[in-house]
Amino acid sequence: MNQTLEIRWHGRGGQGAKTAALLLADVAFKTGKYVQGFPEYGPERMGAPITAYNRISNNVIRVHSNIYTPDLVVVVDETLLDAVNVTAGLKENGSIIVNTDKDKEEILPKLKGYKGNVYTVDARKISVDALGKYFPNSPMLAAAVAVSKVMDKDTFINEMRASYQHKFAKKPEVIDGNMKALTMTFEALGI
Repeated sequence: MNQTLEIRWHGRGGQGAKTAALLLADVAFKTGKYVQGFPEYGPERMGAPITAYNRISNNVIRVHSNIYTPDLVVVVDETLLDAVNVTAGLKENGSIIVNTDKDKEEILPKLKGYKGNVYTVDARKISVDALGKYFPNSPMLAAAVAVSKVMDKDTFINEMRASYQHKFAKKPEVIDGNMKALTMTFEALGI
């Protein structure tokens, strides 16, 4: 990675978009990258649309603002496709990942003519299968890493395991479930 990777996350309050952005920044930092991970809030209530951002680089990051021309957009809640122009500013050679059980072809009409790379991942199914509950942030985090190639899969998995072990030391089932969700996402995307 020679340039700065810029990611914009779209989700709703309580879905973990902010958490995923902060986890990605934490993991990338541990691999020696310069990082930023931060949310932008509108109305602060459960279910309200939120936006979060990541900048990841091999070089010092001197800009401190929202991201207006992202390389990657991650949509944690597909209902936002009807409410927010998620492709605004998205680079033509960039990518968008949408959490949905629909195929790419079904999502394309909602992307306002975007011609770049489009990926879909069913984070609901993955998280329910892996964790027994709907927590889309781990699958969408893995999808962002898989699509952006910001780090290799093994490094990501190892760093996430260490992070989860630190955060959930007394809840091994949470660690195992999240690790399974990450692995399932890489397999689902086939990248």
